[in-house]
Parts: sequence; structure tokens; C-alpha cells
Amino acid sequence: MKFSEEQIRDIVAMRDSLAKQIDKHQNAIELLEKNITILDLVLKESSFTKASALGTTKTTETPTKNPVSSTEKLESSIPITSGSDGKVIANAYITPDQVSIVLEDNMGINADIPPFKSFFIDRIIGEMKRKDSAEAEIGKIQKESIIDYIINKNGSDIREIIIKNYRQKERVNEIINTAGWSLTRMLENIKK
Repeated sequence: MKFSEEQIRDIVAMRDSLAKQIDKHQNAIELLEKNITILDLVLKESSFTKASALGTTKTTETPTKNPVSSTEKLESSIPITSGSDGKVIANAYITPDQVSIVLEDNMGINADIPPFKSFFIDRIIGEMKRKDSAEAEIGKIQKESIIDYIINKNGSDIREIIIKNYRQKERVNEIINTAGWSLTRMLENIKK
């Protein structure tokens, strides 16, 4: 099949037009993807209350009743409130090495109540631990710097959750926010 010179010019023009449309749509797609990324970041930021919004941050000397040793100086103490009624359910004490979440007396929250293990321990802390382990394997961090946790109990009830080696300031907010969310859900599950 032979095309005339005019038909070939039309085919070339059509091809150029299609290429321009592809470029135009490709740019539009990239812009839409950037907008989705920005919206995802905004949603992530707003899905939890920032730790700074939970209460005033104060610098204090460790009180003697605080489970953190009295020789350590606290950087800040942040109250963790239940989402439903705003009642303080725990306090987070932040030092350069660890975050201690101390539950209020007589909270009666058992570690077996969901979503503590499935969400807070396995998903949040577990994911941080997996990332740290991967970084330790390639030598980016020391094995001793991998995030870890200790749960201190009074009988079967959680008294304190200690997160060691959080390493990154961004993790503090995530730890406190997800702990607050988990504890609130646990209290709701107890009432059911």
C-alpha cells in the first residue's frame, strides 16, 4: 500500500499531535501524582493529634515517684488523654534515650485487650524495629540502637510502656499518638 506525499504529511502531523497530547497528559499525570502525595502527607499529619497539641510541654526534674531513675533529667512530660472524654489516661515522659508512657493509677488496662498488641506493639513498634534491623544489617546503625520496648505490669494490668532507642524525634510523636489511640480503644473495649 502506497501513500501519497500529502497523506504521509498528514500521518506525520497526526503522529506529532499524538506525541504532544501524550506529553501534555504525562505532565498532567505527574502533577496529579504530586498532589496526591501532598494530600497523603496532610492526611497523615491530621489523622493523629500532634503531641505538642496534647498539652503543654514542661521541663522538670524527675519526681521521685516517676519510674524513670531520679538521676535522669526529663526533657518533657506530655499528658495522654482519651479521645472521647478528654480524661488523662497516661503521661509520656521523654528523655533523649527513651519514651516512658506511665498509665494513671487504677486504669485497669490489660495488655491482652485489643488493639494493644496487634496495632501498637506489632504494627507501630514492630515496623520501626524492622526498619532499624534493616539499617543495622547494612551497618547504618549499631545493633544496640535498634528500637525496643518493655512493658511493666502491676499484676496483669499495664503500668508503664517504655520505648527505648526511638532515635528520631518524628517517632516520638507517632509513639505517643498511637499509644493514646490504642489506650482509648482499649478502654472502649473494656466498657463493651
